[in-house]
Amino acid sequence: MKKISVIFILPDLETGGAERIVTTIANHLSRDRFEPKILLLRKQGGYLNFLKKDVEIIDINTERIRHSLKPILREIYRRRPDIVFSGFGEVNAYLSLFIKLFPRTKFIARETNVVSQHVTRKEIRFFYNFYNNYQKIIAQSDDMMKDLVSNFNIKKKKITKINNPVDFDFIDEKLSIAVKPEGFKYNYKNVVAIGNLSARKGFDNLLKVFSRLKNKNIMLHILGDGKDKEVLLQMKEFLGLKNVIFHGRQENPYQFLKYADLFILSSRYEGFPNVLLEAGACGTYSLANNCPGGINEIIQNNVNGEIGNIENYEDFAQKIITVMQQNYNRDAIRNSIKSRFSKNIILDKYEKVLLDLVK
Repeated sequence: MKKISVIFILPDLETGGAERIVTTIANHLSRDRFEPKILLLRKQGGYLNFLKKDVEIIDINTERIRHSLKPILREIYRRRPDIVFSGFGEVNAYLSLFIKLFPRTKFIARETNVVSQHVTRKEIRFFYNFYNNYQKIIAQSDDMMKDLVSNFNIKKKKITKINNPVDFDFIDEKLSIAVKPEGFKYNYKNVVAIGNLSARKGFDNLLKVFSRLKNKNIMLHILGDGKDKEVLLQMKEFLGLKNVIFHGRQENPYQFLKYADLFILSSRYEGFPNVLLEAGACGTYSLANNCPGGINEIIQNNVNGEIGNIENYEDFAQKIITVMQQNYNRDAIRNSIKSRFSKNIILDKYEKVLLDLVK
């Protein structure tokens, strides 16, 4: 039987959500049926080490996404894959205009965010006029699906909702070598937040919440890097937050999650937040801002977490204090995630979509 050739497209394999998901899908597709390749704009990033050796990497060595279109189209024309799977919003948008040039290839776009919140540049929004050219669009959450239909006139039948998978084997391996991080003070409760230091992730609101908790024995550990780092550090100084530590990007964030008393998601909007899934996979209770992006599909109230409005600083601070006074069942938290989002459940759905496309 001829194998189905699939080319996945990403900017690089840096350690972000989209990169992690595409790496996981490519690694775990049945090799009896599929022949996966990954086309990268730049061959770099931490997930290169996790990619199986039999996944061919096509490196087009291009810095800017807008300059990548010609080489991407050239590779599709040359290799004539059965399926092109674009896993990154901006590339998805540009590619939509050219799908009709390849009548024998099926195209899938996996959306990474609630588009109307995330895509603000008019020149990129223009390309969403051609989004119905895709044979299939994968949305990670109900919020994303509704947004595409309501705001971009995407045909509902073209969209399939598939949540993100959680790789418990990978996480458990990391947890097995986890040691309590430096900065986790004795006699203090430790709260962890993880994400790119940008406005979207809402760390400015989180710092304002913690300005209400200065007299409590609660430490806030923020993991990640990004363009707003200096602004957030200045804000920390201005608010006099001695119990807040910025740890930068961490190779093994799971050790922070394992020993945390609480994980907080402070984002203004999300796609379907892997970090919220992964906190649950580590057995850590979560408190999430009520933002678009599938939060209410992940959180099972008082089982693996709860939802609040972070912009009500006093109320959110009080929620943190209340959570710290409770004990939560770590096994129940893990099972809440595993039973719905484990790798095998989700990857079966991806495989079915790919197979249905080439029938």
